[in-house]
Amino acid sequence: MSRRRVAAITRRLLQQFRRDRRTLALLFLAPLLILGLLGYLLRGGGGVPSMAIVNLDAGPLGGVVASELEQSATVSATRMSQADAQAKLRSGDLAGYVLLPADFSTQIQQARLVAPEVHLEGSQPGLSGSILQAVSQSFTALAGTAGVRFTPRVTYLYGGPSFDTLDYFGAAFIGLVVFFLVFVITAVSFLRERLQGTLERLMASPLRRPEIVLGYMLGFTVLALIQAAEVLLFSLIVLHVHNSGNVALIFVMEALMAIAAVNLGIFLSMFARSEFQAVQFIPLVIVPQVLLAGIIFPLSTEPGPLQVLSRVLPLTYAVEGMRNIMIKGADLGWSSLQLDFGVVLGFGVLVILAGATTLRRRIA
Repeated sequence: MSRRRVAAITRRLLQQFRRDRRTLALLFLAPLLILGLLGYLLRGGGGVPSMAIVNLDAGPLGGVVASELEQSATVSATRMSQADAQAKLRSGDLAGYVLLPADFSTQIQQARLVAPEVHLEGSQPGLSGSILQAVSQSFTALAGTAGVRFTPRVTYLYGGPSFDTLDYFGAAFIGLVVFFLVFVITAVSFLRERLQGTLERLMASPLRRPEIVLGYMLGFTVLALIQAAEVLLFSLIVLHVHNSGNVALIFVMEALMAIAAVNLGIFLSMFARSEFQAVQFIPLVIVPQVLLAGIIFPLSTEPGPLQVLSRVLPLTYAVEGMRNIMIKGADLGWSSLQLDFGVVLGFGVLVILAGATTLRRRIA
């Protein structure tokens, strides 16, 4: 084995990377961007779940528990009426509320029983767990009352006690898997068509440019829709992911995400000169959206500046739309679902125009 030849190969490879500034940026800047974003999400002082306290107790012990909840670092608790708490729970402004009945103090002093009503929004298991933990901890203030049993009555607006992590993440991942895979396959496949000269040969044929543009888009879209149907059926039939909504609406949202991913892949592939460069768009375009779109971290717990950025990303609305349908059973009469569909559709139209315009210029 010749050390000189091994060194020559190593030197040649490093020189290639030195001339490829995009690859160098991916290697050394993208990890810092992703880790910095993740660190800010985890330690950026984001908000805690909001809950309400409905204290109907005429005795002293209800006030003690309410004060403990208001001082809790696990939740942000506010006293309000039951009507207001229920309205805010339905609108999503609250993750839950605790109701201390009028005979709360009497139950403790006579029946040695603590039975508050805990009403949870239920669509996000992590937030529901924080509410239950805070309520449980608040009753440590009653430790001086020996022999008291703590048996809360928990009700869920959405989901339920069997609603697990897969049900919560599944609604988002059904769309995310389609969006991610379709984007990668489209970007790499379309780039290969360009590099192999297929586009140039098509231009030499009697085909018109609009026909070529539309043909490529429809071809990739048909495959994407078949994949979307497969993912949806597997999730619902095999994995038994929780679904309270219309399956057709889920597929329509998936289809819009697939169409957007196809044309986003076509558009970004125009800025790549190799398949390796096409794949480089994943940590720059996909990963930040995954972190900020509410898939892993609820938007309400993100730091303020990141919440503003999240509301600009189309994937945020796609994820919320999927969860609104599958977890909350939303239909097109819901204003929030109309917004989700409108933003995803608008983004799809935008990338279609961008992809078509760029494609025409490249093959002109």
